[in-house]
Amino acid sequence: MNKPNSILCLTTSILLFTAACSQNQPVNTAAIKPLYVTEPLQFDSDDPAIWVNPADSSKSLIIGTDKDENGGLYVFDLQGKIIKEKTVKGLKRPNNVDVAYGLNLGGKKVDIAVATERMTHKLRVFSLPDMKPIDNGGLPMFEGETGELYRDLMGIGMYTDPQGQIYAIVGRKSGPKEGEYLWQYLLEDNGKGQLKATLKRKFGKYSGKKEIESIAVDNELGYIYYSDEQFGVRKYYADPAKGNQELALFATTGFKEDNEGISIYKTTDSTGYILVSDQAANHFQVFNREGTKQDPNKHVLITSIPTSTNNSDGSDIYSKALNNDFKHGLFVAMSDNKTFQLYRWEDLAGKKLKVR
Repeated sequence: MNKPNSILCLTTSILLFTAACSQNQPVNTAAIKPLYVTEPLQFDSDDPAIWVNPADSSKSLIIGTDKDENGGLYVFDLQGKIIKEKTVKGLKRPNNVDVAYGLNLGGKKVDIAVATERMTHKLRVFSLPDMKPIDNGGLPMFEGETGELYRDLMGIGMYTDPQGQIYAIVGRKSGPKEGEYLWQYLLEDNGKGQLKATLKRKFGKYSGKKEIESIAVDNELGYIYYSDEQFGVRKYYADPAKGNQELALFATTGFKEDNEGISIYKTTDSTGYILVSDQAANHFQVFNREGTKQDPNKHVLITSIPTSTNNSDGSDIYSKALNNDFKHGLFVAMSDNKTFQLYRWEDLAGKKLKVR
C-alpha cells in the first residue's frame, strides 16, 4: 500500500538532487548568443559553409554536413530552417564542406558545394543553388595511398586563383608528418562537359599529435590555413607555383584541448581576423589576418570570444551584409546537439573588433 508513496518520494528526491546539481554547474553568462539556431539534423552536425546568392543575398544558403554513414548535406535558409527539396541524403559519412563560385563546366559557369565523403574516399560536388550532383558519383582522392586512414577524407578548403581556376585542398584522417598530408587538386572540365580532378601538389606538415581536419583558404591574400589539432595552425601559399614552404605556425598555446574550425572575417580585402575554435572551452580565439607591419606571417592573438556553441568543430563566415538580420556579416558554427548556430558579426565583435 505504501509503494506509490515511496516512488513519489524517490522521484521528488531525484528531482531536487538534479536541480541542486544544476545550480552548482558553472554558467558562462558572458557567452554570446546566436540570433538563430538551425533545425536539428538527423545524426551529427560537423561543418557548415555559406553560399551567397549573387542575385539576392537575402536568399543565400547555409550547407551543413550530417556526419554519419547514412548522412547527408542539409541546406538551410538564413533563419536556420531546413530546405527539404535541396537537402541531399544518403552520403557515406560526409565530413566537411566548402563552396566555390564560377566553375567553368560544359560552357557555363556554375557555383558548387564540395564535400568530403569519408567512407568512399571521394569528393562529392553539387551545383548551387539547386544541389544537383555534377561529379558522376564522386571524384576519387588520395589514389595510390595504402591504409584506410590515409584515404579517409576529412577537411576541404576551396581556392580560386586570380585567373579563376578552382582548386580543392583536401585532408584525411591520417598522413605522413613531412610535406604530404594535404593534396591539392584542380577542378576543371574534362573537355566533354564533365568534372575532373587533377592532382597538382602534395604538401603540409603534421605533428602526429591528433589529426588535421579544418582547412580555410584566404582567396584575396592567397593563403591556406589548417588546424594541426593540439599543436597549432599552419599557413602555406595557396598557389602551387609558389612552393610548399610553411609560412607560419601560430595558435599553439592557450587552447584547452583541440584547436579546430578556422574562419576568416574580412574587414577589407587585406585586413581582418582569423577565428580558431577552442573546441573544449567553447571559445573562438581571434588572430589578426594581415600579420604585423614587420611580418605579414606573424598572426597575433587579439581576443577570445565565448559563444553558446558546445564543442564547436567547423565554422564559416561571410563578412558583408546579407539581409536585415545580418547587416555586418554572418558567422555560422557547429554545435554538438545536431545544430548549427547563426551569429551576427557585430555581436561577436563587441567593442574590441571592427565591423565591415
